[in-house]
Amino acid sequence: MAIPVLDHLDAPGGRTPERPPVVTYALIGLSVLTLLIGPSFGLNPRYGTGPERVCAEQRYEQRWGAIPAELMANRPLPAARLAELPPSTADCPPLPTPRKIPVLSVLSSLFVHAGWLHLLGNMLFLFVFGPGVEQRFGRVRFLLGYLTVGYLATYGWAVAEAHGVESARTLVGASGAIAGVLGSYLRLYPRARVTTLVPLLLFLPLRFPAWLVLGLWFLLQWLSVRQDGPGVAYPVHVIGFAVGYLATWVTVTLTRNPRTGATE
Repeated sequence: MAIPVLDHLDAPGGRTPERPPVVTYALIGLSVLTLLIGPSFGLNPRYGTGPERVCAEQRYEQRWGAIPAELMANRPLPAARLAELPPSTADCPPLPTPRKIPVLSVLSSLFVHAGWLHLLGNMLFLFVFGPGVEQRFGRVRFLLGYLTVGYLATYGWAVAEAHGVESARTLVGASGAIAGVLGSYLRLYPRARVTTLVPLLLFLPLRFPAWLVLGLWFLLQWLSVRQDGPGVAYPVHVIGFAVGYLATWVTVTLTRNPRTGATE
């Protein structure tokens, strides 16, 4: 876990006036609300308890999550294909979702998480690194960039898995979009100091430059891409981070004032 000290070392004239990161907080709030009203958290009685709730959670993610085969065909999977998926419980066969719109499932998947631990991990990174990126780009461009990177990362993963064993796997979570935020932050504030809790050193807080912390994070995601079996969709992280970094690099280059070297 990391908490950055935003020195804004690259800003023209030193420290820039800070505005409340409204979009960052709104994205976090919407994600938390989605978890609370869904089956994963267990607060909504309509989803039942025990195996019944586990079954409801599986169907909820299937309904609102992104599935590569659906994205590539732009239509929901037929019942016969869904029947091939392993149910989470013996009495929970997958149900078809005829009204599902695959292209919109990418958007909904960014706010659905597989439990509070999944949500906490993603929202922590967004809370730490989102405000700095939103401060630099402004609220509207930050939101549009967040959603765009989320879409590109998800569709990139879908293209890679369209004909593989993961083609019917459901993707939920904002990790692709948040990885884009991390890539953007690395390009904007590479020298910002990040206080990091190191588990191997009994969570001793140490300060490192952002380029080292985020560079190591990206390297770990890259090395994990070939990891077998279901679990974390590491290619989504890699694609999102790369897109966020490159898009920010292009934006900063195009808006840089040639006389002062500062961004407009």
